[in-house]
Amino acid sequence: MKKQLLIITTCLFTLFSINAQDKRDFEFGGHLGLNLANVSTIYGQDNLKSRVSFNVGALGEYYFSDRWGVKMKITYDSKGWADGFITNEDTDVTLITDFKLNYITVPVMANWHFGSRRNWYLNFGPYVGLLMNAEDSDLEMDVKEVFNTTEFGLAYGIGYKFSLNEKSKLFVEYDGQSGLTDIFEENSGDSVISNRSSFNLGILFIL
Repeated sequence: MKKQLLIITTCLFTLFSINAQDKRDFEFGGHLGLNLANVSTIYGQDNLKSRVSFNVGALGEYYFSDRWGVKMKITYDSKGWADGFITNEDTDVTLITDFKLNYITVPVMANWHFGSRRNWYLNFGPYVGLLMNAEDSDLEMDVKEVFNTTEFGLAYGIGYKFSLNEKSKLFVEYDGQSGLTDIFEENSGDSVISNRSSFNLGILFIL
């Protein structure tokens, strides 16, 4: 599944690039960001303390017009939550700990450009996340087996681009993700979903 998703992502990036080579309507680049991640029930209750982490990713956008494009990212996303609890099976002691869940997330979003110079943008669309690893911060136990390996949700964000020259831009953005599927493999209660907000800084190159 993970290998197939990476192959599909690479093919889509390549297809966008080929279609845009003669039109200067394709942008690609990368970003770094600060994540604030937590979890809640699907009804928005019982939010736990946010975990501060990071993300790093690559992105591409194909423009259909001066206002609309389709934007895709592939991001290493560090999620989870802080001040959870885990029981040490050797000592039977319950500890307060952070849960670190690291995903490869791939959102595909519509991107609307607005403002007098189209420097502002607003994007929204679905994403899929593949769980790479999961552990707690106190005991450093591998807890991946209790979580679903695939997550689905909605991605959204707003940002601003600064022109550097004819072929490159800097951008800053707020990037949000709201999960729609339970992160736990087995859960007899309300579904638990992940929430992630990030503040990103990146660079784009124009083809």
